[in-house]
Amino acid sequence: MRILVVEDEPKIAAAIKRGLEQEAFSVDVVEDGDSGLSYGLSGDYDAIVLDWMLPGSIDGKAVCEELRKKGTKTPILMLTARDSVGAKVAGLNGGADDYLAKPFAFDELVARIHALLRRPAGLDQTKLSAGKLRLEPATKVVTYGAKSVRLTAKEFSLLEYLLRHKGRVVSKDELITHVWSDDDDILPNTVEVYVGYLRNKIDRPFKSTLVQTVRGFGYKIVA
Repeated sequence: MRILVVEDEPKIAAAIKRGLEQEAFSVDVVEDGDSGLSYGLSGDYDAIVLDWMLPGSIDGKAVCEELRKKGTKTPILMLTARDSVGAKVAGLNGGADDYLAKPFAFDELVARIHALLRRPAGLDQTKLSAGKLRLEPATKVVTYGAKSVRLTAKEFSLLEYLLRHKGRVVSKDELITHVWSDDDDILPNTVEVYVGYLRNKIDRPFKSTLVQTVRGFGYKIVA
């Protein structure tokens, strides 16, 4: 899953990016309100972590309001040092889905992002499954039947995205957009290579065919 972080404090931005990448998210970081609005309008993110106080012509609250005015439905988590009830109400009324006051515990940030990612589908996605395959986004546990499956962070992110869109054909471009960040070095066959890694770990050992290729279109998970 791909996250946009809009944060102008370099140390905080770097810490969030590093931590979220360790949680198998792909992360892009921008440092001002104008860039945050531009990136957010691209529609290529699964969630946005947005600081309130930002340099540029617009602050985080204005970015949030503008994104909503233009129809962007991406879940937004607002970060700010303002922890008054009035500030929280203003942020939420401006279109934010959640609000986290600084300083914050990183574990809480991750938990809130997972909660936001569950909302759009309106389903309980604390566990994702297909047949005997189970994936728990919060704990990063993957099992097939009673057996544990060990995946790298990128393999986990790829499998999670496919499972969240189970039954639907997902194109290579969509996978690149949501599983890899802008600073990743993506080769033309990168997606094929990682799909091959998944098949070697969740299909071939268990003689299943969960990960399927739809030639000319992309890939899908079927139970």
